[in-house]
Parts: sequence; structure tokens; C-alpha cells
Amino acid sequence: MSRPFETVLVANRGEIACRVMRTARRLGYRTVAVYSDADAAAPHVRQADVAVRLGPGPASESYLNVAAVLDAARRSGADAVHPGYGFLSERADFAAAVEAAGLVFIGPPAEAIRAMGDKAGAKRRMLAAGVPCAPGYLGDDQSDERLAAEAEALGLPLLVKAVAGGGGRGMRLVRQPGELVAALAGARREAESAFGDGRLMLERLITGARHVEVQVFADAHGRAVHLGERDCTAQRRRQKVVEEAPSPIVGAGMRATMGRDAVAAALAVGYRGAGTVEFVVDAEGRHFFLEMNTRLQVEHPVTEAITGLDLVEWQLRIAAGEPLPLTQQQIRFDGHAIEARLYAEDPYAGWTPQTGRVLRWRPADAGIRVDHGLAEGGEVPPYYDAMVAKFVAHGRDRTDALRRLRRALADAVLVGPRHNARFLRELLAHPDFTGARMTTTRLDEWAAAGEPLLRRPQPPEAVWQLAAALLGGSGSLGSLGSGLTRPDPGSVARPDPGSVGGAGSLGSGLTRPDPALRDPALRAPALRPPPALRPAGLARLDLVVDCAGERRTLRAPPDEVRVLELDADGRVRWWHDGMQRQAVALRDGDTLHLVVDGDVFAFAEASPWPGTDTASDASCARAPVAGVVAQVLVAPGDRVEAGQRLACVEAMKMEMWLEAGAAGLVRAVHAAAKDPVAAGALLVELELDA
Repeated sequence: MSRPFETVLVANRGEIACRVMRTARRLGYRTVAVYSDADAAAPHVRQADVAVRLGPGPASESYLNVAAVLDAARRSGADAVHPGYGFLSERADFAAAVEAAGLVFIGPPAEAIRAMGDKAGAKRRMLAAGVPCAPGYLGDDQSDERLAAEAEALGLPLLVKAVAGGGGRGMRLVRQPGELVAALAGARREAESAFGDGRLMLERLITGARHVEVQVFADAHGRAVHLGERDCTAQRRRQKVVEEAPSPIVGAGMRATMGRDAVAAALAVGYRGAGTVEFVVDAEGRHFFLEMNTRLQVEHPVTEAITGLDLVEWQLRIAAGEPLPLTQQQIRFDGHAIEARLYAEDPYAGWTPQTGRVLRWRPADAGIRVDHGLAEGGEVPPYYDAMVAKFVAHGRDRTDALRRLRRALADAVLVGPRHNARFLRELLAHPDFTGARMTTTRLDEWAAAGEPLLRRPQPPEAVWQLAAALLGGSGSLGSLGSGLTRPDPGSVARPDPGSVGGAGSLGSGLTRPDPALRDPALRAPALRPPPALRPAGLARLDLVVDCAGERRTLRAPPDEVRVLELDADGRVRWWHDGMQRQAVALRDGDTLHLVVDGDVFAFAEASPWPGTDTASDASCARAPVAGVVAQVLVAPGDRVEAGQRLACVEAMKMEMWLEAGAAGLVRAVHAAAKDPVAAGALLVELELDA
């Protein structure tokens, strides 16, 4: 159904909700946000004209609740729904329900979503149309026995994929025969959870491959065009990390061939709106159809950058019944664009997702595009995707774009949950990336091999000394280093009242005597720990400090480093080795966060009191991150062996299994499937064998 509308409800969250509403408001549309309890104060809620609560934090109770979304549209007076990406965006039943409610669905018809959403059916359509596809099993017999037989016939390595999948969900890589049973079970469980459909297909893995996709658009008048390709080869755990347009391996002839195949795929199913046809390209440059994503992609900004077009505007105009704004011959490409996804994850610990409070978020002001849904003082919850921002650089060529993107990532400041900014900078400078030699499995291979850019960085010696200077202050700004000058109180920029940083953010040892900086409005009492205990009258002292798994004894104040200035916003000017340098320092509880040259290090003084090492207690299985319990495989009284799986926690599209640290009996189970849990929560207790 294509017709004019006035009010757009965005059935999504985070950066994509903000992105859609930005264009909708520019075009004069009224906007409606929806939110879960976890997102009640999120930026997309504040950006909308109206915001409607859907339900609790878990997506199944909020953003995936079709009835709640439709009720929000009714209550807010929305007459159109934009699904964003993820969540309900590729659910044919949702598109049908939106139209049945008399609303405009800003996306393809339900029939097209259904045709392409069934990955096995879509492949059969492509084979019939003569589009090359990778060998695989697309049958209806879903028994493990049949799937195992087909896997043996196809040979390894292969991919187990959800028929209704997308975004890397419900997908497992099988390299050895013994991995198949667990891969089938895990992919089926994840597919049922994410898509409500546990059907699986098998696909022979094309080794040494690149992932190249084509952006297509079609209108309600039978016309379709492509907007060139994007290269999404840099992936971890089959989820994209960096995307670029154009692809560094695609020439004009290959672009025309892939574009023709992509447009034909869209027309074959009566497509309307934005879609992406994904291909895998082997070492010989041959392309094979993977799937069609019937929605706007996360990486659409790189296409916008090289075409100068607003793809959300195209979506809105086509949904309103307008024809495509341009013909294929009118579409032009300019320069090169690269997008890097900032994930709240720890790339040095198997890409484990990270949650928590955002202490500082200052994206770079380097003339590049940053799409995000973060706010200082907000939370990164465990229920949704780990991506928190996208950095998009456009340059006259690939080298220009790479240089600008690396600089922007170095200048951005995100303090709170761990993230992958440093890894992104090093990846973008790696010879395999700059030389266009990446493959879809290269990052996972590097992780398994311990490639240097996936080893946890350690603070340089000078940064240890800077931490000592800041932690060792005896209560006044002047004690932090000789030659220190105080900024004029009248010139100190007061922080945003909603911000977590500010004059009080450094906590113990860093109190400031200036009256302006003692203003209660500039302090966050709940965040300020009590002053560290220091012996009175000592000019120098030794501090025992932990950072990045290392413990050191540091002399404070240090001889090699001087703090020259520390302002109310935590900005530090410091001296080392004859040079003045810049840093950011924030105190949160017992932790001092230092941001130096784009790297974030967390320092903490070791407690003088004895503690308990719960992490090494084999009798306790604890949640590795905040998330939701996906499975519990044991009950009180069960006997378990060392290494046996006990329970599974899911967070941000990743499953993490807890295993028995030693043999014994299950003493107690403290959680059930679908329970939300905090990081470190005790899930299973064991009584270990003597």
C-alpha cells in the first residue's frame, strides 16, 4: 500500500531510530518513537515528537511485540511505520499487520519479504533465474539425520544458516565433523529466539571469499535501480565490522553484472523500497548469491556518501507512492567512503559484549559523519545489539577516507563500557586491509592465532606515571605536579547537567579549591567516592595500582611526568619527555579512566583489605556479562564432570556457555531460562569432589 501520510512511527531504537527521524522531520513529517523500559531516557525517545512505551527491556517483550507497536501507532495517531533494521524489519507478518491496520509500511510488500525472507526459497528463485548460488541443502526435511547426511555430501567447511535469518543470527560455521551436532542445536535455538522460525539450511563455505552487496531500490510503478556495491568483508563471528563503497576489488564490468543480477532479483518478487542483495565473491572474482535483505542496511551511509543521496528520503517518497527520483543513468558515484562500527564489546576477550553506564561520550568533530544513539549518563543495556555508533568517512579516494576515519576514531572519547575503537584503528592500518586482502573469516583466524592487534594493549610507561600523578594527589589541584596552573574559574565550561563527567568526576585526591568548582550544581555526589586514605604530611608515597591485568607499585608524584593543567571537564595537559600532551581523566568509584591518544585505560588502586577471588572459584558458575539466561542444562543433585556445560547466557547476539570448573554435584541453581542476570551473578553452585 503506497499513499501519502503525515506521521511516521519508527519501530526501532538507537542510532537507526534517530537517523530515520532526522530525515522525516526534515521532510515535514511528525515522528513517533517507541521504547522499552531500558530505553526510557534514550536519545531517540527525546528526539521524537511523541514517544510511547512498549514494555520491559527484553526485545521479546517490547520491540518484537507486534500488538504493542500497532497499539502505539493507534494511540499516537501515526499513519505510517518505518521498521528500521533488525527487530521486526524483515517479518512479513509484521508488514502485513501494519497494512491490515490501515497504515503505510515503509518497506517492501509482505509478499516480497516472505519470498526473500525464506533464504532457502530465495535461493531456489535465484537458481531458476540463472543467478549463481553456492552449493547447499535447501530441503524441507529438517531432521538432524537428514541435515547430517547432506553435510557429509557437501563436505566441510560449511555454514549452518537459519532459513529466516539475517544479521548473523542463527548461523554457525562447521569445520570439523564433531562440531555439526552442536552447530545445528545452537543455530536452531538462536533462530527460534530471534525469528520465531527454527528451520535451517546448509551452505558450502566458499573459502578465501569477500562479502560484496548491492543496494537496490524499486518503486510501485515497476521500476528498479541499483546504487552500486558495498564491500563488507571485514567481519567477526559473521557480523560486519567495517564496510566501504565502492569495493576495492570490483571494477566497472563486475559492477554492471552484479547490479543487473540484483535488480533482476528485486523485480522478480515485486519489490518496493530499499533492499540489499548480498553476494560472496571467491578468489577468482566469481560472485554467488547469498541472500536479499529486505530493509535498509546498517551500512547504508557509505552509499549515501558516494552518491550524495538520502536513502531514507527515497524510502519515504516511494512509500508515499512517488516514482524513483532518478534513473539508472542519472546515478553518479563520487570518491570513496568507509564505515566503522563502534561496538560495546571486548575484542581482546573473544568479542564479548559489554554493558554499563556511559561516563563520557564525545564523538569526533572531524568533519565526518557519526550516527549514534548514546548519551552521557545513559546505559548500554544487555538486551540489544552491541553496536553503539557508526563512524563514516568520505574522501576523494580510499587512502583519503582511511586516513580521515582513523583520525576520527582516535579523537572520539567513549568511557564506560569497553569498546573496539583501538582495534578498529589498528585494523584500518593493517596491511591486509589497506591492501584489500581481507576475507570474511580473516578476523576470526587472527583471533585464533593471537594476531598482535587482538592482544590486549598495555599502558605505556608514561601513562602509568600519569596515573600515579593523578591518583597520588593529596587533596588539592596544586599537588598533582609542579608547574601546575589552574584554569580561570570563569572560563571553565560547565558540563551538561545530564552528563556524568564534570568538576567532581575525578573523585578522591583530586578535589579543587576553586569556588566555582565547588558549586554543588557541578558535582555528582552519588558518583564521588570517599577520599582515599593518605598518611598526613607525606610528600611522596608508593601506590599499588592495577590496570589491564597488571599490578605495579608506583611512586607518587612521579619524577618523569608533570600535570600542567586539569580542567573541570577532566581534560588534562601534562608534560613528559620534553613534550606537552593532552589526555582525559575521569573518576568512577574506585576507577580512574585515562584516555590518551585515543586509548582508554582503567586504573584502580589495590585495596589494602583482603578480598575473595570469586573468579577462580570452581564451585561457582557466574554470568560472564549482563544478559539473559538462554538455557540451564543442570538441576540440583545432578552429577557433572569438569568442562561440562551448565548454563548459557545470551547478550547482544552472542551466546556464552558456563562450564563446570571441576567434577562434582550440583548444589543449587539460581536462575532459569529467560531470567535477566547481572555480570558476575551466581547461576550454578557445585559441591566439588574431594
